Amino acid sequence: MDEKFFEDLEARIPTGEVRTRFAPSPTGYMHVGNLRTALYTWCIARHYGGKFILRIEDTDQNRLVEGAVDVIYHTLADCGLDWDEGPDKGGPVGPYVQTERRGLYLPYAQRLVERGHAYYCFCDKADSEEESGSFQKAEDPCRDLPAEEVQRRLAAGVPYVIRQKIPKEGSTTFHDEIFGDVTAPNKDLDDQVLIKRDGLPTYNFANVIDDHLMGITHVVRGSEYLASAPKYNLLYEGFGWDVPKYVHCSPVMRDAHNKMSKRHGDPSYEDLLERGYLRAAIVNYVALLGWAPGGEREIFSVQELAQAFDLAGISKSQAIFDIEKLTYFNAEYIRAMSPEQFAAAAEPYIRQAVKDPAIDPAAVAALLQQRTEVLTDIPGKLGFFDALPDYDTELYVHKKSKSDKESALVMLQAALPVLQALPVWDNEHIHDALVSLAEELQVKNAKLMWPVRIAVTGTAVTPGGAVEICSILGREETLRRMQDGIGRLA
Repeated sequence: MDEKFFEDLEARIPTGEVRTRFAPSPTGYMHVGNLRTALYTWCIARHYGGKFILRIEDTDQNRLVEGAVDVIYHTLADCGLDWDEGPDKGGPVGPYVQTERRGLYLPYAQRLVERGHAYYCFCDKADSEEESGSFQKAEDPCRDLPAEEVQRRLAAGVPYVIRQKIPKEGSTTFHDEIFGDVTAPNKDLDDQVLIKRDGLPTYNFANVIDDHLMGITHVVRGSEYLASAPKYNLLYEGFGWDVPKYVHCSPVMRDAHNKMSKRHGDPSYEDLLERGYLRAAIVNYVALLGWAPGGEREIFSVQELAQAFDLAGISKSQAIFDIEKLTYFNAEYIRAMSPEQFAAAAEPYIRQAVKDPAIDPAAVAALLQQRTEVLTDIPGKLGFFDALPDYDTELYVHKKSKSDKESALVMLQAALPVLQALPVWDNEHIHDALVSLAEELQVKNAKLMWPVRIAVTGTAVTPGGAVEICSILGREETLRRMQDGIGRLA
């Protein structure tokens, strides 16, 4: 390859700024570990005033899922993780999709061959072996083929892969920002495949080439890659390139022994949204899965996370995904929302249970905000608004309110004409009328409010009390239900 090919590419590399990249494979949903990697990568870029790059790694064509790229775009945008360069935005070092960069990788692999750091392998192996690089260098007859024989086979069109040529002796040390120096004996490192038979690079090789050509300064990835990381150093050394700062994060676990897995029912980001968790709460919680900001504070907006983020806060220990802890975060976020924000978020869930267009969803939302942990809990609390259930009159018996069936009947019979006579039907007038009636009857408010609430809802546990529910139901429906209650008790 003409030297100018390499010179032109190298000349485009940005310098003088922090540059991070999130490089997902479009193979389906965004699991929690993916989201955490994206979040930490974004936080590093934003914390240091650098650039966050989105790169799509689609070299494994067998695992591509239609629509998965859109899931990536949507998830990042939904979480507030804006990117500066990417397939949809362009940038100085594009293209940002690996299959669109396929012309770059073979020349660089051939350069490694020329320098003695890689070799052509003509052995017949399965594609799975190509990806894993499981063929040991001590066994590979192609590793030390004479140059003339290599050229003869290339000229004859014999299929090949290009493998990294790991030294047989000595060791290689790799530095990680979290785990420190990791040293591996070279004899334990396999001659991984760099270029597959189809001409596409393997994941490991494409990452190194793309990270260098895009000027990436920090790479965040899972700790499962830590053991093989010294091979990356050898590639960088083979090219004479600076090594980026690597940040290996321990996995997110379902429990002490098992990693989170979609096939075992663990939720993806989209699943959590469908279960009624708020985007901001998910992002906040995921940030703390393996990172501690210091101090007692736990609630952060995404912008505050970027300001507070420090690599020193990342733990070497595995993080356990605790759905109860996420629920706690979600409840905190719900309570912190403005009434208008919560009403907008809750309305679709309210309308699942409340079909009557006369019922104001904003008024219903006002009852729910301080009583809701997860949005999907909402529909199950509201069925009585559309239809009064066929309830048991034992519900009128309530020790704390000193209510029984006999007293409940008296309270409903007294309250019905008072409510019928109200000139204005709203919370204030209903409340004042019932409180005045309780005073007149010389009973505590609860002794009157409890039977009214049972009569209008037919259930013992409701969001809000009798006054708020009567106001939302409206005069006609409230009075009809109270008359029904009198009938049941008489």
